[in-house]
Amino acid sequence: MRPSVRKSVFAGIAGLSLAGTVAGCAPSATPAPTSDNSSAGTSNPSDTSSTLAGSGSLYQDGTYSADGTYVSPNGTETVGVELTLASGTVTAVNITQHPSNPNTRKFQGEFAGGIAAQVVGKSIDELKVSKVAGSSLTSGGFNQAVETIKSEAQ
Repeated sequence: MRPSVRKSVFAGIAGLSLAGTVAGCAPSATPAPTSDNSSAGTSNPSDTSSTLAGSGSLYQDGTYSADGTYVSPNGTETVGVELTLASGTVTAVNITQHPSNPNTRKFQGEFAGGIAAQVVGKSIDELKVSKVAGSSLTSGGFNQAVETIKSEAQ
């Protein structure tokens, strides 16, 4: 074999080896779940159900809670949500803060202080908050918890 052909063969083999190594280090296409959001359960649901006008959805009256997660610049954060429902309408909301740092504490606190004005008196099917009292990321965890609560209340 001529020296120039031998160098080309070795360069090709080295390139394939490197490509295989890099491909093995690539992240998977399916993200791993960040947490189990089913840790919170229902409490005090009554036996009466309500049908929401026009939606056909059934929700039991009672108080329900769930945790929701969201991603902040500091990593994955969790916020606890407790909703009280009567005839499919939110009558009370309580936020349990789970801050991992001072910034999260600040934003979850602002969110907790402003969320009642956004959701109390509204149908649970209409809840989808974005920015509350200057906190926009906490809303993602809140909305996730509401979806869990909706499934538990049916």
